[in-house]
Amino acid sequence: MRILLVDDSRAVAAVLGARLNAIGHEVVLAENGLVALDVFRQSTPDLVLMDMEMPVMDGFAAVQHIRKLEAERAGAWTPIIFLTGSERSEHLVTAIDAGADAFIPKMAPPAVLAAKMKAMARIAALRAELTQANLKLEALANQDGLTGLFNRRYLDLRLEHIWNEALRRGDSLGFLMLDVDCFKKYNDRYGHLAGDDCLRAVATAMAVVVDRLQVGRVIQSGFAARYGGEEFAVVLPLVSCAELTQVADALLAAVRGMAMIHEGNSGWGVVTLSLGAAWLPRAEGDLPAFIRQADARLYRAKQKGRNRGELE
Repeated sequence: MRILLVDDSRAVAAVLGARLNAIGHEVVLAENGLVALDVFRQSTPDLVLMDMEMPVMDGFAAVQHIRKLEAERAGAWTPIIFLTGSERSEHLVTAIDAGADAFIPKMAPPAVLAAKMKAMARIAALRAELTQANLKLEALANQDGLTGLFNRRYLDLRLEHIWNEALRRGDSLGFLMLDVDCFKKYNDRYGHLAGDDCLRAVATAMAVVVDRLQVGRVIQSGFAARYGGEEFAVVLPLVSCAELTQVADALLAAVRGMAMIHEGNSGWGVVTLSLGAAWLPRAEGDLPAFIRQADARLYRAKQKGRNRGELE
């Protein structure tokens, strides 16, 4: 485990640190609560061993600040054990009220310290497993089950956050709406299972384009999502008009380049996309109007023959 040991006594810190190192733990030292908070912010430990009475900031105040920090990080929790030099009941009650989880004497016998750390290591392992499980659940909650792209729920939440940040900072923002051309005819001709395969292939092609352009630093923090049915969206924060055009052209070319037969898509014979874009050099107005602009241009692209983008 990575243990943050907080004690103003160099002698106590040296002895405890050596004992913890000897049983295989990594120890980071802090001489008071204020220093401990800085360490905690930079790298959350698996366990905190906290002295009660220290100069600058005592253990009670430090624990309260740590719990406030964790409250800002949804689901975060770090075990905190107070190091006690006395058994004064008012100190113990205050410590628990501040957010501590347990106590151990500063000079506990080595065997007792080792046993306590073994128990804490089990908790740390369970905590890591729980964190991973929560991350997987969160990913599933944000993922479209058919295509693997982000789903509409994630799109709405993330886009609103990006929009508000762009408004606050005066950033540029691009938004693309894309639709698989004549998709109903595709389903009617080839069947719904083939239609599902088609949507998965389109989504994969789009994801590859977005990932490639991000690696190439053409765009930043962009992502693709399934908007609904055969419609998709791409959000492009901090993008220039020229970069938005490059992304749009790349997406259209990638899907067209799959050469997936679609006899119902008259004039083209393969699966293609129509695209509508909205772009603002500085975010302003309201988000629904911004989305409607892209939607209207998507409709215009359909009217003009499909397999094309309308950017203005």
